[in-house]
Amino acid sequence: MNPAELHQDAIVIDGLIIAKWNRELLEDMRRGGLTAANCTVSVWEGFKATVDNIVASNKLMEECSDLVRPVRTTRDIMRAKEEGKTGIIFGFQNAHAFEDQIGYVEIFKQLGVGIVQMCYNTQNLVGTGCYERDGGLSGFGREIVAEMNRVGMLCDLSHVGAKTSEEVILESKKPVCYSHCLPSGLKEHPRNKSDAELKFIADHGGFVGVTMFTPFLKKGVDSTIDDYVEAIEYIMNIVGEDAIGIGT
Repeated sequence: MNPAELHQDAIVIDGLIIAKWNRELLEDMRRGGLTAANCTVSVWEGFKATVDNIVASNKLMEECSDLVRPVRTTRDIMRAKEEGKTGIIFGFQNAHAFEDQIGYVEIFKQLGVGIVQMCYNTQNLVGTGCYERDGGLSGFGREIVAEMNRVGMLCDLSHVGAKTSEEVILESKKPVCYSHCLPSGLKEHPRNKSDAELKFIADHGGFVGVTMFTPFLKKGVDSTIDDYVEAIEYIMNIVGEDAIGIGT
């Protein structure tokens, strides 16, 4: 089987995509052979604004039902593959939309949200992002993690501070992820993860999606596909081939 055939045969899931959603972009996802993707519907939006985003996303999916299908369960990912479509998993890049209501976790799960990043760069009610002095996971945050575990929602730690990330990994009864990150071993940056952090999440059953965002790659904006492949190889040598994927 040649590489193109292997790609078409494989179940390919992108750990995170954020974009201005339209039909043209969904067509690109199909041309790229994506079986499913974690698609951002909330970063700093509160509860109502996030619901509005989900309403708009549902409308687009309905209009483009020849290209995509919603994902609520792993079986839906398999269905997307069988149908030649891309499965859309709704995801948050911040727990901000939960506001201070634990009950909102289950509500959003019922609306199709499968992945939530605990913090986005700065402090919120759950914990601390990677750009602040890291105070760790709050008491409310521990309750949020437990509720996400209960309803079946993945904890994402890509923009989360090191201490908060460690505490989420230890607190969670289910595997967690860095959906989109790069190694600080190739470039020091607050958003990149150290060798120890990468090993720690993999040792606890987690997943690492390697991003291609050039400012975090070794050569910055001058980076090429070769630099991206180097980052994939670097991380794979730490976490192993079963814990690594893409998160563009």
